[in-house]
Amino acid sequence: MGGGIPMSRKDRIMHCCCLSILTIFGALLLLSGCKKQQEGETPPPTVEVVDVIQKDVPVYSEWTTSTDGFVNATIRAQVQGYLIKQNYKEGDFIKKGQVLFEIDPRPFEAILEQAKGQLAQQQARWETARADLRRIKPLAEQRALSMKDLDDATGAEQAAHAAVTTAQASLDKAQLDLGFTKITSPIDGIAGIAKAQIGNLVGPGFIEELTTVSTVDPIKVYIPVSEQEYLKHVQNSQGHIAKVPLELILADGSVHPYKGTFAFADRQVDVRTGTIKVTALFRNPRNILRPGQFARVRAQTMVKKGALLVPQRAITELQGSYQVAVVSPDNTIDIRPVKVTERIDNFWVIDEGLKISEKVVAEGVQKIQQGMKVSPRHFGAEAKAAIEIKPEVIPNSTSKSKPSPALKKSGKR
Repeated sequence: MGGGIPMSRKDRIMHCCCLSILTIFGALLLLSGCKKQQEGETPPPTVEVVDVIQKDVPVYSEWTTSTDGFVNATIRAQVQGYLIKQNYKEGDFIKKGQVLFEIDPRPFEAILEQAKGQLAQQQARWETARADLRRIKPLAEQRALSMKDLDDATGAEQAAHAAVTTAQASLDKAQLDLGFTKITSPIDGIAGIAKAQIGNLVGPGFIEELTTVSTVDPIKVYIPVSEQEYLKHVQNSQGHIAKVPLELILADGSVHPYKGTFAFADRQVDVRTGTIKVTALFRNPRNILRPGQFARVRAQTMVKKGALLVPQRAITELQGSYQVAVVSPDNTIDIRPVKVTERIDNFWVIDEGLKISEKVVAEGVQKIQQGMKVSPRHFGAEAKAAIEIKPEVIPNSTSKSKPSPALKKSGKR
């Protein structure tokens, strides 16, 4: 043992254990160092990029509207009476002059007969007064009767004539009231739901409005246009509403198959909203559109030459500002503020902040930072979609369209 102090078996075991622990600890330190070395060599994150696109794009304006009948005729009862018939089916197409309702005519027939009798009576009295005047007039000229007798006969004849006129007017009114017991439509159109039932007492002081008939071909659409927008279009059209084709987008997202045109503008601007009501007309030969339907009207207002577009998903909103991540030629990230305007399909038009030759990150924005190195990969799906950009609605041509709230910085793309 070289003269040293001999070790017991227990000491030898402890010595071996210490050596094993030191060996393991050294191995762990060696592995940790290797791991740190590997982490330091982590490759840059992969992001998908798209080219900034330059195209001539149409700019569309859109307005939220509701439909209305070209003519809406309110059908009212003009005489009092009990409703005995309804001669139309609600929702049917009605022709002008068609009888819709009937009021019990018997009281009016009796009044008419009475008016005829009164007229005959007054005509008889008038004939008598005329005969008396014819006899008295020559006698008065011969001074066989006084002038007072002639004046009395003349007055009686005129009074009888006036009574005949009054009786004739009463007869005419009785005939008119009897005609009002058959309530007809003044226009062609779609008849609405009846507001009175058989047996109801209708007429002035009771149920007056019975239904409404609306002409729906063409159908009318009221568009609230801002004052600035109205002035712009009128000045460009030399004082007239521009005859640009309009599209009508219905509540289910479908587009009405017939184009419309602006018809006329209201006489004044609404001082509460600063808008003027402009009317547009759309053909509706199948009567599918009805008054009161929700709709949107859009029109192409201009073409933006050489506009720069990027995918909607590439734009991030942060505290009211908008930015994109640009990949420089050396694959370094440059997070840059931009100015967005119109939306064209799933692309946004960028007015400021980008150039045609640049690339922006479309996928993987959540894992990058300013100045970071990245490994770019082309985002092919968006590039193909850019070839067939379809015009989409912008909310208002007088206000800048912004990315939807879904694009706000939330870690989702």
